[in-house]
Amino acid sequence: MSTPFYVSPQQAMADRAEYARKGIARGRSLVVLQFADGIVFVGENPSRALHKFSEIYDRIGFAAAGKYNEYENLRIGGVRYADLRGYTYDRDDVTARGLANVYAQTLGTIFSSAAEKPYEVELVVAEVGAGPEGDQIYRLPHDGSIVDEHGSVAVGGNAEQISSFLDQRHRDGMSLAEALKLAVQALSREANGNEREIPAERLEVAVLDRTRPQQRKFKRIVGRQLARLLDADGAGATPTDAPSDSETEDAGSPATETPGTVTPDSDADGSAKE
Repeated sequence: MSTPFYVSPQQAMADRAEYARKGIARGRSLVVLQFADGIVFVGENPSRALHKFSEIYDRIGFAAAGKYNEYENLRIGGVRYADLRGYTYDRDDVTARGLANVYAQTLGTIFSSAAEKPYEVELVVAEVGAGPEGDQIYRLPHDGSIVDEHGSVAVGGNAEQISSFLDQRHRDGMSLAEALKLAVQALSREANGNEREIPAERLEVAVLDRTRPQQRKFKRIVGRQLARLLDADGAGATPTDAPSDSETEDAGSPATETPGTVTPDSDADGSAKE
């Protein structure tokens, strides 16, 4: 009888963490920044059907990098949790902290389970408050830990380099146009130090805007409105509720992607890497 091959728990966890980190790093980076009137989500995404950013509830947004089919399942689960809690108790009882705890339990259970591979995803859950001091941004790595972020956060791709760039340049009270330009500038920086141009049509941009009169604060910025913001001077930002040619809002229901559609970053088994 042969002796079973032994791997220490520490080594097994290290291997699983390395596997998840490599999978996340193959995806495109995204950034989440606070600005004067809320929180902006910016990422490079050539697909118009598979979104990196989504609305979870009235004041809560969701961002993810990594394997699309895995973080889409988490997004749908978060929408169901928020709808059920808001209906059972009160809409104000649905918070980003509560949602982050639910995601942390799910990711932690999957990561520590030897029966399945860890999720190759990194999440950001953000909630806009009545004022800048009430904004909340939580980053959730693959292992289910929760990191309370302030000001700016980057995930996916070369997130460490982008985070360092943002930490040096982000400041409180920035306009939406200033925050958007800073985010695009950070995403344009490559690992070797060079910069590349990211056209507006390859950007996915969304905001949680506290100044909106609607109860739902999430809104996508597309088309001419996005172009105006990218071209605007830092002193005068275009209001986020200005008319646009193709303004869209996310409902709290699952996305209606075309079956079998993948992005250019798809892996061998057809699971899209965002």
